[in-house]
Parts: sequence; C-alpha cells; structure tokens
Amino acid sequence: MDAMRNATRDESDLKRKFWDKLRRVGGRIPFAEDLVAAFYCATDSSTPSRVKIILMGAIAYFILPTDAVADILPLLGFADDAAVLAAAITQVAGSITDAHRAKARETLGKSDPA
Repeated sequence: MDAMRNATRDESDLKRKFWDKLRRVGGRIPFAEDLVAAFYCATDSSTPSRVKIILMGAIAYFILPTDAVADILPLLGFADDAAVLAAAITQVAGSITDAHRAKARETLGKSDPA
C-alpha cells in the first residue's frame, strides 16, 4: 500500500513510468485501450478528485515493478492488473467519457469502432 501511495505522489513521475511501461507491454495487454482511457480521465482537469484518486491507484498498480502476479508470466502476468483496472473503472465508469476513449484509441493507433 505504501508503494502505491508513493507512486501516486509524484504525478509527473507516474506519467513517465506509465508511458514507459505502456510502450514496453502495450501490444501484449488486451485492456490497453481501457487503461489509456483511464489515464486520460485521471489527468483531465475536469475529472472529480475522487475519480482521479481511484484511477491513479489502478494506474500506479499497473506501473509498480512488483505486484501480486509477475508481469513477465505469459497470459497470467497482467491478469491482476486487469482486475484492479476493471474494479476501478466499475467504480467511476460514468466519468470516463467518449472523448477519453477516442483519445485512447487515437493514441494506440486504432480507428473508431464501426
């Protein structure tokens, strides 16, 4: 828990670590679009503080080098990250807007869904 608190204290460091890890593993995680949309929501100035805290906690868990299941394990490595993100998104789903999702798709190089 202390590691997550420390990870969320320095927002610029958290952003840098987020993008670094996403570049390394983005192609291997099926929840990349949700993760990036959550990031854009968490860094949006119009997002309520409560929502930002929840999403930043999930993002911090994603970037932590040590977590419940090692990220280097094939298939299982990111299952815990996906579960934490899913729980966070469930709590704040109404705050992640279509604009956040569109920006996430654009960032990841995906076209808008049909």
